[in-house]
Amino acid sequence: MMTQKPRTVICVGDIHGNISKLNKLWLNLQSDIQNSDFSSALVIFLGDYCDRGPETRKVIDFLISLPEKHPDQTHVFLAGNHDFAFAGFLGLLPRPSDGSEFKETWKEYSKSEEREGWYKGEGFENMHLQSRRWAGKIRVQFDYSAYGVLYNGSIYDAASTFESYGVPHGSSDLIKAVPESHKKFLTNMVWVHKEDDVCIETEEGLTHCKLIAVHAGLETKNNVKEQLKLLRDKDTSIPRIQPLTGRKTVWGIPQELDDKKTIVVSGHHGKLHIDGLRLIIDEGGGYTDTPLAAIVLPSKKIIRDTDNFSN
Repeated sequence: MMTQKPRTVICVGDIHGNISKLNKLWLNLQSDIQNSDFSSALVIFLGDYCDRGPETRKVIDFLISLPEKHPDQTHVFLAGNHDFAFAGFLGLLPRPSDGSEFKETWKEYSKSEEREGWYKGEGFENMHLQSRRWAGKIRVQFDYSAYGVLYNGSIYDAASTFESYGVPHGSSDLIKAVPESHKKFLTNMVWVHKEDDVCIETEEGLTHCKLIAVHAGLETKNNVKEQLKLLRDKDTSIPRIQPLTGRKTVWGIPQELDDKKTIVVSGHHGKLHIDGLRLIIDEGGGYTDTPLAAIVLPSKKIIRDTDNFSN
């Protein structure tokens, strides 16, 4: 009896406004993956489409064009922490379901306002904490040496996003400059994506697993069901949503998933890290001298924009 071939799943790491890298990566994926598998693939973009790189606008144009260009593929666009903040600046986030105001998200972190240079321009009273941080202009330095990165910039390095839409960093004119098609894309991003049957090569051979894709990962010590509900509901009452913004707390796999054959895939961390069923695909981090990478399942092959495939 012939068994059905497992569907190809492609997970693409953080793009961060790098349209040239995205174009090259996409061509390399097309070159390396068998045409029938590529044309029917599930493609999960792991978030952080904006900031750092010079062409956020062109990246979002590229992503919006994919369903028409590849109608038999399935495309999932996860929200990254940068995209979440960008959407909030544009007024696209859902209101907190508990009836609270976005200014409630500022309180816990208000001591950082001056140091981080939170946005105080037109409309700031109605912004989520992360959106005010996103549009801030003060340069600060963070030592992420544990991740191999010394970060020196504004909190989100959002200047290039403003400039890609033709407005100065920190200008409320961005709200008018972003096209409606881009606002729709940012509104419709999902915070989590689940698949019930994805195949992956393991030490035991080809293994059927569930898959959970989320930008930073799931908190390892908190209840998974509660986290997934928060993400599905897009709960904006929380100032720092750990599955979108966390670091150490979301690095591994929650203990309750250890024996349940569940892949957890994310970007966010500025690392390429594959440990069993925990996949972190963000080799580039949006920086110019690092590659944009994707992982292809079931094989777990890594494909980069820097690869050179002969035709």
